[in-house]
Amino acid sequence: MTADATLPVASVLCAVRGSGETAVVTALTTPGSGVAVARRCADLTELLAAAGAGAGTAAIISADLPGINRESIAHLHGCGVRVVVLAGRQEWLGDRLRAIGVDVVLDEDTPSEVLVATVRDEAHGRGRGQGGPPSGGLPAEPGDGARDQAPRTGRVVAVWGPAGAPGRTTLAVHLAAELAGPDAHRSRRGGRRRRRGQDTPSGAEGGYLAEVLLVDADTYAGSVAQHLGLLDESPGLAAAARSAGQGALDLAGLARLAPVVAPRLRVLTGITRAARWPELPATSLDVVWGLSKALADWTVIDCGFGLEQDELLSYDTHAPQRNGATLSALAAADVVLVVGGSDAVGIQRLVRGLGDLADSGATSGALRIVVANRVRSSAAGPRPEAAVRDALGRYGGVTDLHVLPDDRQTLDAVLLAGRTLAEHAPQTPVRRAVADLAERVRGAVGPPVSASTPGGPRERVPEPAH
Repeated sequence: MTADATLPVASVLCAVRGSGETAVVTALTTPGSGVAVARRCADLTELLAAAGAGAGTAAIISADLPGINRESIAHLHGCGVRVVVLAGRQEWLGDRLRAIGVDVVLDEDTPSEVLVATVRDEAHGRGRGQGGPPSGGLPAEPGDGARDQAPRTGRVVAVWGPAGAPGRTTLAVHLAAELAGPDAHRSRRGGRRRRRGQDTPSGAEGGYLAEVLLVDADTYAGSVAQHLGLLDESPGLAAAARSAGQGALDLAGLARLAPVVAPRLRVLTGITRAARWPELPATSLDVVWGLSKALADWTVIDCGFGLEQDELLSYDTHAPQRNGATLSALAAADVVLVVGGSDAVGIQRLVRGLGDLADSGATSGALRIVVANRVRSSAAGPRPEAAVRDALGRYGGVTDLHVLPDDRQTLDAVLLAGRTLAEHAPQTPVRRAVADLAERVRGAVGPPVSASTPGGPRERVPEPAH
């Protein structure tokens, strides 16, 4: 097949393993092909280095090249390199490669004319990576890992706050329980179970009871499991990110990793040690958040405090992001709850944190709700709520503030019991304040469409034994 003479010769990187590498290079370098092999790479490290140096605009690789995952494909795309993979005829392999972001999957027996035309078109940006290669290849699909999932209609709520333990995890846990509905606290610890066929109690959304997924994405000091009395030896979020990175995560797989701890409330536990943060790359978590919208009506993410984008500070512009999990969660959120303390130090940190959050640009398009936590007269004066509102309005420009009262005794008892406020102290002021916040979140973005609302059914996933 003769190349278009008006186009420059395309530079291609080749990382094909085995005896087929010679045949591929020979086909690509045929006179008149319009393609030049800029580098024959022995492994993934050499391929990524060549891409980073700008040596090519397309890469053809073997499906069994060690180390190929969503992160490495994202690296290549970030360098402006389109990716063509040679694979066998196994359908599952093609699906997995597309799920990690590969642009085109070709069969190993693809005729050389088709192979050259596909690589050349991808290198010039004229490929059909979003709709499939020319005849002879396997059709490509968007690499979002969503092949088997139902329509994504759920909402994402990110709970963020500055350093200093302002109560992010406490709020995330109890907010998730409130969003699940008024009876989410029943039957978790031997309480009354609703029998099949019994009337479903009305929820705060006018008869709608929501499915909620609580996620611990704090890579510094995750503690959601401890708040709910769960074991955390096997972090669910790390396992989900690992599967997403390999293109193997689907809706049922995410459900298996997120056990049900109360009616309609699932939990995806976080990493057990801060040193494990590289196990949560942002590219993989983006897939997890997308699938969570199909698994649950509400996804509540407990985020870490860090917002720094490490690429700005590192000599290696493709180094892993220390705060990638938090930035990914904030970018996916429909609502961001910004939590701060109510004493002099907490208010100062909250004001600065609001500025840092705005400068990061991670929450563009999301609704922001500022929450002052642990409001008490001993720290803010005789009229603590008014004092906190005045301070945040004057120094932080906060005109709409949600206040949570301080009730250390109740919260200590709840943490000791490993339960939620709705389970352990349903009539306390702090629980009512969290319930009011949940109602505000519902009203701000509207109830998501799910199997229990008049918008169409969602795929049902099995509930693991617990």
